[in-house]
Amino acid sequence: MSRLAQGAKYRGSVRDFPNFDPSQDAETLYNAMKGFGSDKEAILELITSRSNRQRQEICQSYKSLYGKDLIADLKYELTGKFERLIVGLMRPPAYGDAKEIKDAISGIGTDEKCLIEILASRTNEQIHQLVAAYKDAYERDLEADITGDTSGHFRKMLVVLLQGTREEDDVVSEDLVQQDVQDLYEAGELKWGTDEAQFIYILGNRSKQHLRLVFDEYLKTTGKPIEASIRGELSGDFEKLMLAVVKCIRSTAEYFAERLFKAMKGLGTRDNTLIRIMVSRSELDMLDIREIFRTKYEKSLYSMIKNDTSGEYKKALLKLCGGDDDAAGQFFPEAAQVAYQMWELSAVARVELKGTVHPAGDFNPDADAKALRKAMKGLGTDEDTIIDIITHRSNAQRQQIRQTFKSHFGRDLMADLKSELSGDLARLILGLMMPPAHYDAKQLKKAMEGAGTDEKALIEILATRTNAEIQAINEAYKEDYHKSLEDALSSDTSGHFKRILISLATGNREEGGEDRERAREDAQVAAEILEIADTTSGDKSSLETRFMMILCTRSYPHLRRVFQEFVKMTNYDVEHTIKKEMSGDVRDVFVAIVQSVKNKPLFFADKLYKSMKGAGTDEKTLTRIMVSRSEIDLLNIRREFIEKYDKSLHQAIESPFSCFLKAILLNHNLQTTKFTCFKGMSQ
Repeated sequence: MSRLAQGAKYRGSVRDFPNFDPSQDAETLYNAMKGFGSDKEAILELITSRSNRQRQEICQSYKSLYGKDLIADLKYELTGKFERLIVGLMRPPAYGDAKEIKDAISGIGTDEKCLIEILASRTNEQIHQLVAAYKDAYERDLEADITGDTSGHFRKMLVVLLQGTREEDDVVSEDLVQQDVQDLYEAGELKWGTDEAQFIYILGNRSKQHLRLVFDEYLKTTGKPIEASIRGELSGDFEKLMLAVVKCIRSTAEYFAERLFKAMKGLGTRDNTLIRIMVSRSELDMLDIREIFRTKYEKSLYSMIKNDTSGEYKKALLKLCGGDDDAAGQFFPEAAQVAYQMWELSAVARVELKGTVHPAGDFNPDADAKALRKAMKGLGTDEDTIIDIITHRSNAQRQQIRQTFKSHFGRDLMADLKSELSGDLARLILGLMMPPAHYDAKQLKKAMEGAGTDEKALIEILATRTNAEIQAINEAYKEDYHKSLEDALSSDTSGHFKRILISLATGNREEGGEDRERAREDAQVAAEILEIADTTSGDKSSLETRFMMILCTRSYPHLRRVFQEFVKMTNYDVEHTIKKEMSGDVRDVFVAIVQSVKNKPLFFADKLYKSMKGAGTDEKTLTRIMVSRSEIDLLNIRREFIEKYDKSLHQAIESPFSCFLKAILLNHNLQTTKFTCFKGMSQ
């Protein structure tokens, strides 16, 4: 079993088997492989129930008793993925890593992802053992082999990691942290080109504790996470390696949870990755990986393996997983504390919100009004000029242009744009021209018009806007439609859903900080209404009203503390519990509130992803979010999108409408984007 730091809890899923007898186990395995066929069930049951140290003793006993090599016999008797998994478990960890790297650089091509995963995630001690094991197993020098099979900055960083010389001192110098932040900033963001050597030296040698503080200070200093700078400044396998290093510095368990999810999502399974991680982490941090996996992906690792694999291979993987956490939101006790600590960290994190559309410098509303008039005068319309002006002005500047246009030409700019443009482009440009509150009011009105109600649009707007934004929406709705928003919601919705929406539409959310004692009381109410509390302190109707009041009126900082206390009190996550215990529109609006409180940019990133997922695109949702968030937090949404879905928002937008969206709201060059889009459409 792996050596633990003093006082550390064991977080693996495979432990030493009690009353272990290597000779008896060797005999059991021999009998399982004797004669015609083999007893695969007996083999997997025994090998997955022993620690790696015990498996090495079994190998020795097997050779002593039968004069045969156990691994060779297992290879002969078993086949396919099951054989690779069982044989992988039989190797000492360092020799397992050595075999994976040897396979990654042998033959035609290189498995860079395997190299990155192993070398970015291992400790100094594990790296030293790996280098020695490689030399022993293959009589070759690992550094020389990797140097011969890779190139450029990617090779340089791999060589640095292979030294296993990362600092391990827990004492961190604040001055050195500040110096490293400045050096990284100057090497990337402030430099024409990139000084890759600085990134390699700092990320390849500094201690984990030191780098975590560097990442925090980098965000405060530059307004962007280090990952965003790496994506912007580096490229190819070198970029992927550096991102993996950063992820492992932040949380090795989260890095592997993400690798496992990607290995199984979509069509097909990346079995080599799945086997390698399940084998290598089973005695290190599998419990942490399981907890983070379920928290991040809303399903247990166990259930995903169960649905994605089959036969003895599946049974062996599930044994290594060590347990099923698939009851949505349910935490086993140790993991609840990990989740609680994650909430503690998120509560102190402060991320500056940034849009992608900014006020134009040297703004001249007179010149803009004249240019727009010229673009719409005569035959045809100069759409490029319209797009260029409107998308490079802030909303406040657009309102000045409207006033100037009317003063100069006695015409309504909105009416002229409406008559000259059509389809998706018209909806987008007209949306950008409206003041934000009037735009939201219009979206709410459209959601309640005609047959049926667009509950998702109502939820998205009312669950995410600030008090000031809600108040402005109420005024705009009354001005534009001569009816109060509350009356409109009352007429078009019903029951608890109506009560929740009306409560949100009053814009009376508290704006102070947290109250820990009150947060514990609120968490108790949540536990009782969600039926997971040990005792109940009131009738259900009263509890429902209190729960609604808590989610609709408490401040965001206070609610974050409530969610922390809920985890601490119940070992459950409030969002997952709402999904499990509630249904319909009430569930959806409560989940939206919780997600918005946890991470609003991520909430919108998820909405954007779902609007483009599957056949066709939900253009209304896509446009509404892009327009309404363009000056608030669209840059943050873009960062959350690429972090969660492993592709940029720009890459994800694929409809013909994307030509305008990419150019208008993602800060891409209009002519280049239009050429690329329409060229692709014509092929």
